[in-house]
Amino acid sequence: MPDIEMRFNRDMLVLSAPVDEVLSRQGVDIEHDREFLSLIEPEAVREAYRLESVAGAQCLVTNTAGITAARLAHVNMEDRPLELAEASLTVLRSLRPQHIIAEIGPTYLPIDASSATSLKQNRDQYADAARAFGASEYDALFLNGMVSLPDVQCALMGVRMVYDGPVFASIDVEADGTISRRNQPIEEAVSLMAEYGASVVGFATAAPLDETVELAKRVRAIWDGPLLVQLAVRKHDPKQGVATKENPYYCPDVMIEAATKLRGAGVQFLRATGAATPSYTGALVAASAGFDVVAQA
Repeated sequence: MPDIEMRFNRDMLVLSAPVDEVLSRQGVDIEHDREFLSLIEPEAVREAYRLESVAGAQCLVTNTAGITAARLAHVNMEDRPLELAEASLTVLRSLRPQHIIAEIGPTYLPIDASSATSLKQNRDQYADAARAFGASEYDALFLNGMVSLPDVQCALMGVRMVYDGPVFASIDVEADGTISRRNQPIEEAVSLMAEYGASVVGFATAAPLDETVELAKRVRAIWDGPLLVQLAVRKHDPKQGVATKENPYYCPDVMIEAATKLRGAGVQFLRATGAATPSYTGALVAASAGFDVVAQA
């Protein structure tokens, strides 16, 4: 696999969509069996990723959002993070993607920003999750779905204790640019990501396209490194016929316009999430492959 850092601020790249939607359509209980499935049914997981690979995703993202000890404890797997990390990486290596990105999701633990003990406990959760991937062959770690500013801080501090390679960091935001369910602006999150060592900063949103483009421009105003935007598909419904505020990414065709406009705003990395299928990934690839990032003034 080529060094992904060599492509920063150069090639437009698409990350694979989460495989949850494909697996759930096959009857998998995503809430309880996502991690377990990677261990007992790797071929089913591989097939879901194969569809993303065929769609053209240059970066395959591991199925490890719940790899922190706090999350694994809910499915009685807190003693198996190394197995989970290796199983997920093995599936992706077999598909020979251009890049493999190892995902670590939020712990969802409460954080008292005024307590050094609370911050340390959360930081150590992320450090241990990063250690689970060891020295395996992957291109970057991906801190995805961070839920607050202290969460961003703890995650990056923990990962940077044990890993000096590229780190993607993304936070979920509303249409007005505030962190989901919190009155914290996206600019504060981006500044914190930069301060604590993120190589790529990003955000995920279900906001309509024009508002998402404006959010990207706000980030670009204070960050000149690689930018990731994740578009959350609420419902795949081609019969809807037109984008609405409630469901702006209702079918894959919408992603073609989205990729074009986001590239114009200086975005490099694109991803469809939520109820997205491989068709969404394919549309993003079709509209962005072969293009360089648009340099911003």
